[in-house]
Amino acid sequence: MADLIVGVQWGDEGKGKIVDNLAKNYQYVVRYQGGHNAGHTIVVENKKYALHLMPSGILYPNCKNIIGNGVVISLEALYEEMQQFPNLEKRLFISDRAHIITPYHQILDSLKESHSKSAIGTTKKGIGPAYSDKISRVGFRMGELKNLDAFSNKLQNYYEELKPLESLYNITFPTPQEIFANIKNLQPHFLPFITDTTRLLWEALDSKQKILLEGAQGSMLDIDHGTYPFVTSSTTTAAGASSGTGIAPKELQNIIGIAKAYCTRVGNGPFPTEENNQTGELIGQKGFEFGTTTGRKRRCGWIDAIALKYACKINGCNQLALMKLDVLDGFSEVKICTKYQYHGQIIDYIPSDLENVTPIYESFKGWDNTFGIRDFKQLPIEAQNYITTLEKIIGVKISIISTSPERDDVIFL
Repeated sequence: MADLIVGVQWGDEGKGKIVDNLAKNYQYVVRYQGGHNAGHTIVVENKKYALHLMPSGILYPNCKNIIGNGVVISLEALYEEMQQFPNLEKRLFISDRAHIITPYHQILDSLKESHSKSAIGTTKKGIGPAYSDKISRVGFRMGELKNLDAFSNKLQNYYEELKPLESLYNITFPTPQEIFANIKNLQPHFLPFITDTTRLLWEALDSKQKILLEGAQGSMLDIDHGTYPFVTSSTTTAAGASSGTGIAPKELQNIIGIAKAYCTRVGNGPFPTEENNQTGELIGQKGFEFGTTTGRKRRCGWIDAIALKYACKINGCNQLALMKLDVLDGFSEVKICTKYQYHGQIIDYIPSDLENVTPIYESFKGWDNTFGIRDFKQLPIEAQNYITTLEKIIGVKISIISTSPERDDVIFL
């Protein structure tokens, strides 16, 4: 049996807290896509853990954590993150099919962003170029670290292909020898953890162990179904959980969508409910809306129920977790986008050109004092009405509500 946690907005929904909260009930937690451009912040007894590649189950000693084949890995970033946690043997497993982000990928990412007239607003961490090389069948995989001579030769050939770009961009790439020296130093730290994780997961399923799958980013950043081209380079939806782990779709049982009680977005691209004003500023300040990975300020606005319903449909969500309800404390009025105005028509669906819609809102009386509450009946009636209305619009049961950054401040319904 495998359950899935998936973001149903533009990322940064608070997936890490929910995975952390549920992980104690699972034998395996698996990260299935994305790279270190994403991050989860988990607060345990006032201590913050910022996870970028490590699965969120790492905070439970008895949980086995897998980085699946759909992930792209920066060796430097993963090694640094591993240093936070002792005794990783038999607790961490890395797919031999997962692709490696080299310094070349990071340079290419930065060049594209800085020289393009239509920059996406990436983190410049090499994610897109690494996935591009994967699709072009010229990428580097974790399993290749077992044969350093072959890896060195492949790196040399890759460098030769890049050299014409030096004159085009007036730069000098690091030599393959420089890059290989660093990889050679890091290699021994990863070898004990590299394995066939797909086979490991099949064995876990056969022995009836419980598996929790977690993705990065959110469904509205999906390469196929998101706000293209302002998206990430991987499949962030439930479909990516299967391709990124080797677990068949029929094995997925519960698919839990994660959304904030409002909405945020990082980087460029359409965001219909953005409040580029004092309201948006206040939401951002109260929610501490700065990227875990980059520290970039997030764009903030009211919740978009049309986008939520769309994302829940794509993923097949049968439950929804609503995060950061407490951030809306103190507003005299809160809003839900329930329809769009689109080329003179009123619609209730997501068009492919989302930048051409104008949100239509329903307004609700605000509330106060939801911080830290763990019982739905103790929430202000206005907050209860907001949640039940949202649930009806989306058509998915809101089964989890988070009321503070703390690990245990969660309402289960």
